[in-house]
Amino acid sequence: MATILLVDNDPLQGYLYKAFLEVRFPDVQRVAYAAEAFCLVEEPQFAAKLGLVISGQPMPGIGGPAFVAELHRRMPWVPILVLGEAGEAAADYAASDVCFRPRPVSSKELLQLTEQMLAQSKRKTA
Repeated sequence: MATILLVDNDPLQGYLYKAFLEVRFPDVQRVAYAAEAFCLVEEPQFAAKLGLVISGQPMPGIGGPAFVAELHRRMPWVPILVLGEAGEAAADYAASDVCFRPRPVSSKELLQLTEQMLAQSKRKTA
């Protein structure tokens, strides 16, 4: 089973999204900051299992589009789901191959998007 990396620096939001995801996906790793995410994806064992990145709240020091662009540069084969904030739009991520959804996102929609993106990821690597 693929690992899902959830990057969200809001403790409550991160906890809730992680709990929703773990209902269906056993391997969900949550980090609060972009730097932590970049450290994880540089670990070969972690990177080999990574199937999806979900980016939540904007992170201190780096904006959402910059984080996604850097992550995509490092791991272009890993799909990224962006849970956007007020003022953000899909056009902010036009240069990246990402799925953008404005918040709020229901638990049902989060699970459906995650399943779809993991399935697409498997097809690309198969």
